[in-house]
Amino acid sequence: MKLTRRELVTGGTGAVATGALAGCLDDVGSANAAFDSGYAAFFTLWDWADRVSGDAIDFRNPIGTGQAGHGWSPSGDLTRDIADAGVFVYFDTPEFSWAQDIAATLEADYDTVTVIDGLDGLDDRLLGWDHEVDAGNHHDGTDGQHHEHDDTDGQHAAQDGHDHDRSSIDPHAWLDPVLAQDIVDTIADGLAAADSDNAETYETNADEYTSSLESLDRTLGDLFETADRRLAVFAGHDSFTYLQERYGFELHTPVGVSPQENPSAEEISETIDLVDANGIETILYDPFEAPTSQYPPLVDTILEGSNATDAMPLTHLSGTLAKWHEQGWGYRTQMEEINVPAFREALGAQ
Repeated sequence: MKLTRRELVTGGTGAVATGALAGCLDDVGSANAAFDSGYAAFFTLWDWADRVSGDAIDFRNPIGTGQAGHGWSPSGDLTRDIADAGVFVYFDTPEFSWAQDIAATLEADYDTVTVIDGLDGLDDRLLGWDHEVDAGNHHDGTDGQHHEHDDTDGQHAAQDGHDHDRSSIDPHAWLDPVLAQDIVDTIADGLAAADSDNAETYETNADEYTSSLESLDRTLGDLFETADRRLAVFAGHDSFTYLQERYGFELHTPVGVSPQENPSAEEISETIDLVDANGIETILYDPFEAPTSQYPPLVDTILEGSNATDAMPLTHLSGTLAKWHEQGWGYRTQMEEINVPAFREALGAQ
């Protein structure tokens, strides 16, 4: 099922290549490229690209509702479909290897396709998979002023003075509403470079949307500052490090960084002990995990073995569910309607 703007109407500096390697805006060979449709590699990028482009471009998300973006594999001739559309927004990271492969083919074989890497320019602000979060950090009070934001608390793997490819990088940067603003600007810059006739539209739409992300940043900052505790438990794969780093809290999970990883009995037992030792009443869980009853199996196990009494979903926003799609919920609305209430409940920030 492909999501398009016509199906979802809500309130609420890029690596570009046209027959050239991504990463050089100056290399765009055909400004005002003849395209009116495009593709984005997963739900959040699609939502952002769609909002930035407005009515100028009809963006599509090839990943259907109920499916997460990472670990997904396309069927059919998606590369040809994207080439026919003319624009592809993606993350150049191995966790979206299918998108990397398509981007490489587009850059090599299609000289009229615009390819935008949303992570371009962010390498020194991305976190390594093994990054240790200091839960004592607090929101820095910049109120989402992302262009001047001091990100020294985010210890990127490249800060040790060595070069790293993105295979060592946690790609979940989209969950940080401050970094999200820069990604949105990257998309707008890439589209404007390829389609200067609509450059003002892209810039205006990006400015309006990043203002809403600044508001989201303030909401989350206030939430974590007023929370009773700085520890929550998540029954899902470890994908919220950027939020933990930004707002200074710990989200413990017995699951590793891979969605396919199964926690050991010892890891589950340690998590149950942690829940009881800290008086945690609400367990957070991945809504993309199939439930066996009301909740996914790991949640049931933790609830049965601990004093916790409730569970709430926490979405990583690499995909969307049918019920959220039907309500027209994009990235910002899902953060506000799903993740903010979940953190309030789990951390006692009522």
